[in-house]
Amino acid sequence: MDPRITDLDARGREEVRVHNWRVSQLTRLGVPAALAEIDADRIDWHQVARLVQRGCPARLALRIVR
Repeated sequence: MDPRITDLDARGREEVRVHNWRVSQLTRLGVPAALAEIDADRIDWHQVARLVQRGCPARLALRIVR
């Protein structure tokens, strides 16, 4: 088997794992799952978390960070 294909497969699986982890972090903060799925790879979830921890509603925090 071509090792380059294996490397690509491994990178693809890792990207999926990271995406799913980001989605779980956002949903844990209160972001609806559908929005978390859409924005997981486009925003910094840490910024959303900081706003939520300061009392900002999760959906509003997401809109601010977008």
